[in-house]
Amino acid sequence: MRNSIIVPIYNEVENIPILLRRIAEVLDRLAGESELILVDDGSHDGSSALLDAAAREDSRLVVVHFRRNYGQTAAMQAGLELARGEFLVTLDGDMQNEPDDIPQMLAQLEAGYDLVHGWRKDRQDTLLTRKIPSRIANWLISRVTRFPIHDLGCTLKAMRREIAAELELYGEMHRFIPILAHWRGARCLEMVTTHHPRRFGQTKYGLSRTVRVVLDLLTVKYMLDYYASPMKLFGRIGLLFMLIGGLLLSSTLGMKLFADFDMTGNPMLVMGALFCIVSVQLFSVGLLGEANTRLYYRRNERRPFTIRTIVSQASEYDQADPRPNTIPYRNAA
Repeated sequence: MRNSIIVPIYNEVENIPILLRRIAEVLDRLAGESELILVDDGSHDGSSALLDAAAREDSRLVVVHFRRNYGQTAAMQAGLELARGEFLVTLDGDMQNEPDDIPQMLAQLEAGYDLVHGWRKDRQDTLLTRKIPSRIANWLISRVTRFPIHDLGCTLKAMRREIAAELELYGEMHRFIPILAHWRGARCLEMVTTHHPRRFGQTKYGLSRTVRVVLDLLTVKYMLDYYASPMKLFGRIGLLFMLIGGLLLSSTLGMKLFADFDMTGNPMLVMGALFCIVSVQLFSVGLLGEANTRLYYRRNERRPFTIRTIVSQASEYDQADPRPNTIPYRNAA
């Protein structure tokens, strides 16, 4: 299998016929064997039956049905784990992404990049509720993560199989795929892609999602800087609290010795003791985080580094296959 196209679907019954026809035209032009994985994220508008009917007619289609709506990130993760292709492409099912951009993205993978992510430079969405919040969020994420990017919200992405195998998506993490891949050493490229206005159905995104994105940004920032060594974060804060607490207690003791000030009525005594207690708690959290990190790497046979390739004539250094699929594959047809 050369190429796997992954599309999360949620209540897109009007867009599905157009989507399948346009992607089929692209698949016919791609070199090598290809598949189209459609993840039905708990649709209830007739999309499920339409997808099953299409899968019975086209052997390249694989339809995955969720028991309920789990969200786009879960649908993306399921599709990536099911994919059998060497190159994996993700795009939205609302026909706002342009399938004709896929061959150009795959060509960039052929040229040596590990991940190519789209940039909706001429975005066809509402200004106040979609474009302005997106620009602010992208600017904030780029500054916090120190990863230069214009559009993290574009679902259209192409990546190598080994990159997808290292991703663990949850929450709203699908939008942070380029940052997570770059953190693992992937060579990323942002490419300008075509964006269309939505013709049918209703958008599933709104301003309420901004809060979840900000919270996930905090998680990503922690993973980038402190995931392998949590003590660097909690230890520094603990030392700061310990220093403040020590200064407050020293000042209280000095006031008692040199000014005969009553310690029991001095609020600095309580504040100093509180800061010291909090610092001990922070040190404890850091130590527990360090222990959990070690257990995580040992239990899952993971390492806090990534090897791109090994050059040697010894056969024992041949690269192993990527992580096997964790979801059993079943032909929907």
